[in-house]
Amino acid sequence: MVSRKLMIKYPPGLHLRPAGVLCDTARRFQSNITFRRGNNISNAKSLLSVLGAGVRYGDEIEIICEGEDEQEALETVIAVIEDGFGA
Repeated sequence: MVSRKLMIKYPPGLHLRPAGVLCDTARRFQSNITFRRGNNISNAKSLLSVLGAGVRYGDEIEIICEGEDEQEALETVIAVIEDGFGA
C-alpha cells in the first residue's frame, strides 16, 4: 500500500467533469484506489463515490493505492490532480 496527502488546488473542486477524469484515470489500474477526506473514504473508480465525497477547493485528501501497480497508480492519479484534471 502506498499513499500521499495533497491539497485540492483546482478552484471548482471535484464537480462532474474533474470527478469523471479522476475516475477514468483510476480505472486504468488494477490496484484499488481510494481517497480519504476527513473520516470518509471514497472509491476513486466510482463516479458517485467521488461526487459524494464533496471535495472542494482547499480540501486535503489522501490518495491510497493498493495492488500490483500501486506506485504507478499513485503517481498518475496525483499528476492528474496536480495538473488541474486536464483543464
